[in-house]
Amino acid sequence: MVVDAPFDGGIVTKIVLLGLLALGVATAAIVVARIGPSNIVGMLRYDQRQEGKLHVGDRPPDVDLLALDGKTPVRLSQHLGGRPSVLIFGSFT
Repeated sequence: MVVDAPFDGGIVTKIVLLGLLALGVATAAIVVARIGPSNIVGMLRYDQRQEGKLHVGDRPPDVDLLALDGKTPVRLSQHLGGRPSVLIFGSFT
């Protein structure tokens, strides 16, 4: 004699939600793996751009930079004066 158990919709809902959660976690892991974890942190931490307040002819803000040796600190204000100063950001390799 076979007895039919009552249908439990709560179990099915939990299984479906758990499957969707696993799919979301797997998708997020793939995105992080492709972009790179440090790039994700950088985008969240530093990508807060705002419209600048400098205009042509304004003095630049004084910042500390590193020299080409990567160790020696250099202040931008030390190099402003009679000659033009050019800052190049990027890689030329």
